[in-house]
Amino acid sequence: MSSTIRIGNRDITVDISSLGAEMQALTTNDGRSWLWTGDATFWTGRSPILFPIVGKALDDKIAIDGMVYPLAQHGFARRSEFALAASTATACRYELAASAATQGIYPFDFLLAVEHAVEGRALTVTAEVSNRDQKAIPFGFGFHPAFAWPLPGASGRAHTVTLDNEGEPELVRLEGGLINPAPLPSPFDKGRVVLDHALFDQDAMIFPKGAGEGLLYGAEGGPTLRFHFENLPNLALWTKPGAPFICVEPWHGTAAEAGGSSELSRRPYTNILAPGASTRFAFTVEIS
Repeated sequence: MSSTIRIGNRDITVDISSLGAEMQALTTNDGRSWLWTGDATFWTGRSPILFPIVGKALDDKIAIDGMVYPLAQHGFARRSEFALAASTATACRYELAASAATQGIYPFDFLLAVEHAVEGRALTVTAEVSNRDQKAIPFGFGFHPAFAWPLPGASGRAHTVTLDNEGEPELVRLEGGLINPAPLPSPFDKGRVVLDHALFDQDAMIFPKGAGEGLLYGAEGGPTLRFHFENLPNLALWTKPGAPFICVEPWHGTAAEAGGSSELSRRPYTNILAPGASTRFAFTVEIS
């Protein structure tokens, strides 16, 4: 049975579910809600953790050293029950260890730990993947948080995403859920794009490289969310056309490429973690 824990301080509160170690709410002390509500009319997700793949695999199957395993879009972590390993008033840590069920579809011994921690008006979400196996493990990892669009109190205002590096990264699109690697012109102009639902008529906007380590999502003349990313070189922006949310998704790994290999180790930006090693990924979002 899933349970929810609340952490917070005098500025913000955060609710996190044991199912998927998924954030359920991000609220400031004035009662404003910044995270998407998970309304099933559009999308039941709120902030899923993507592991051990990001996106889809061809026919929902991956290959490990030539052996084929079934693995649904975004992997199994988001549908798995995590164990609460530690908690304080301002932070909590959930863990997912390999089991007979996971090894039937992903044949490795691993530990995935997800920590949410608040400081002032900022939330940091950190994930650590540890290889407990005797062989190297390949995997993709991603965060998939969805935020209100429009932001609280900013209805009718233009909303923008502005990259800290002022870049104009190449865009790629999905075809049947798989990456078409042919680059398209960037929607960014000197690091800035004005959000419009028409941008998502062809599904997510994916930027495999060049988006940098931080961005600002905000309403012109209104509230903003400032993001910083750690060890997350890929970025996607996504919504369902007409839905009142925008996903800001930093990844390390992408969906399989159309026409590419089904081997997990050969997917774009796959992590290869040596036996006994650990690696971490993190994003911070600050409300202003």
